[in-house]
Amino acid sequence: MRFPDEVTDDVQKRLRRAEGQLRGVQRMIDEGSDCKDVVAQLAAVQAALHRTGLRLMSAGMRHCLAQPDEAAADGMTVEDMEELFLTLR
Repeated sequence: MRFPDEVTDDVQKRLRRAEGQLRGVQRMIDEGSDCKDVVAQLAAVQAALHRTGLRLMSAGMRHCLAQPDEAAADGMTVEDMEELFLTLR
């Protein structure tokens, strides 16, 4: 399945933002920042990545609901979607 352009654009923006946040965490560690601040920033990166995964799952589920025959042709079953969704919990 190919994601719609608006989903791809949104996900790419989210990933670039998370990448910048992660670089910030690395910089904080290099600079000896307070542990509490580093962990808080790391949690923000983790949440951003989680939301990105959910965005992709949402788009995939919409595709499967709107075009079940095409989704089946792509090899995606309801069980596959459920398994992918549960990996993001």
